[in-house]
Amino acid sequence: MGILSFLSLPLCAASATPRCIVDAKGLNNKISILTVEKYYSRRLILQFMSINQILCHVTPSLAAPIIDMNEPQVIRTLKLANGVRVQDVIEGEGPEARGGDLVEFNCVCRRANGYFVFSTVDQFSGESNPIILPLDEDEMILGLKQVLTGMRIGGKRRALIPPSVGYVNENLKPIPEEFGPRRSLLSHAQEPLVFEVQLLKILSTPQQSENN
Repeated sequence: MGILSFLSLPLCAASATPRCIVDAKGLNNKISILTVEKYYSRRLILQFMSINQILCHVTPSLAAPIIDMNEPQVIRTLKLANGVRVQDVIEGEGPEARGGDLVEFNCVCRRANGYFVFSTVDQFSGESNPIILPLDEDEMILGLKQVLTGMRIGGKRRALIPPSVGYVNENLKPIPEEFGPRRSLLSHAQEPLVFEVQLLKILSTPQQSENN
């Protein structure tokens, strides 16, 4: 019997025939039944051991112990008190964006199940139409303001934003100008949304505005 045919054979099949023959002798042959069962159980164990030895010689990787491998770097997820979950993908460089700063950024918005909603970057041409907004919850959805705050130029973050800190009214941004994407966004405003953002520039800070 070959290796593959043996491995595909149900365990009960190896002892089916002898069990039927012995059972046919009646109930007075319990000792014979146990003896035959032990014989075939021992035979299965010996066949399995011989197969394992073959595998060791033919394919050592199948029988070799598992070697510990270094796990890839895991992106840490930060959960804020209001339910926003943030992942740092790229750290970026330079000063951090702070509340009140005027920032320029690209973003992609998707539903929590992965379906596309809108993006500032064209999926086919790669051309972008960045958004310029102050980090102010009166103009920007609070969840996204919290995601952008602390980012550095060139940095990228991914975030899950619950509706309680999302589009609580239709005046908050970012919101696409085109009718189709705008309608799609507002139709899903009452569910968690996933944003991927890249900070491009910090155009001004409150201190710079005061000096001017």
